[in-house]
Amino acid sequence: MHIKQIDVCEAIQRQAVKTLATQPAGEGLCLIGGFRYRLLDASCRRSLDVDYHWPGELEKKQAEIVRILRSKLLPFVRERMGFEGSVSAATGPDADSPAVKTVELAVWQPHGSLGRITIPLDVTRIPCEDKPIARTLDGVVYLSASDADMIESKIVALFARRYLQERDMVDMFLFQDKLPPDARIRIHRKFAAMNLDPPGVSEAIRKMATDRDYHIRNIEGIVNDQIDPPAAANLRTAGGAEAIFDRVMDLLTGNLGLTTGGV
Repeated sequence: MHIKQIDVCEAIQRQAVKTLATQPAGEGLCLIGGFRYRLLDASCRRSLDVDYHWPGELEKKQAEIVRILRSKLLPFVRERMGFEGSVSAATGPDADSPAVKTVELAVWQPHGSLGRITIPLDVTRIPCEDKPIARTLDGVVYLSASDADMIESKIVALFARRYLQERDMVDMFLFQDKLPPDARIRIHRKFAAMNLDPPGVSEAIRKMATDRDYHIRNIEGIVNDQIDPPAAANLRTAGGAEAIFDRVMDLLTGNLGLTTGGV
C-alpha cells in the first residue's frame, strides 16, 4: 500500500473497532494485536489488519461481526468517506483453520485512483492468564487483553504460527517493557497449553538464529513500510533491523530462558 491507502486503511480500522466496541456484538470481544497497540498505546507501527480474542465459538462471532459491519460501518464509509465497501466471511483453503476466523472488509472509490483496500479482521483465541482490561479512547470503552498477555501473545505467536511473522518480533521489541517479572513462568504455562513442546521450541530458536539475515531483511521492510518515519529514522540510528532482531533473540534466550534446551 502507498501512504494514502495506508491512511485510509487506518481511518477505516479505527471506525470498525469503534463500531464493534459500541454494539452488543462487541461485548466480551477483546481487541489484541498490532492495531490494539497502534490505537490504544500509540505504537509507531501501523498494522494493516485487526485482531480480536474471543473465548467462545469463533464462527458464530465471525457471523455477528459481518452483520454489524454491514449494517453500521458500510453506511458510514459510504456517506462520510465516499467509499463503497463489502464485508464477508473469508472463504477458501486458508479460511478453514479452526483457530482463526477471518472477516474480510474491503473498500474502494467508485471513481477514484486508490484501488481496492482490503482489511482482514481475525477472530482467534490466545492463552490469557489475566482478566481482560478496559481501555478508553474518546469516551469509547475498548475491552482488551492485559498488557502482559498482549506481549506474551506476540512471543507465543513466534512459535505457534505456521510461518514466522517478523511483525511479531517488531512488536515484541517495541513493547518489551511490558514483560511481567514472572514472564518466564507464564510463558512456560502458555506453551504447555498450546502444546508447544521444549524440543520444538528449541528447534524454532535454532532456526531463527540460522535464518538471521532473512529475518533482518524482512524486519527492515517493516521498518521502512509500517513504522512512522521519525521512529524509523531513530531505529536506524540505533542499529535498525539488526538491533531489533538481536534484542528479540536476547529476550527469548536470556530473559525467558528459551535456549537450545527448550523452555
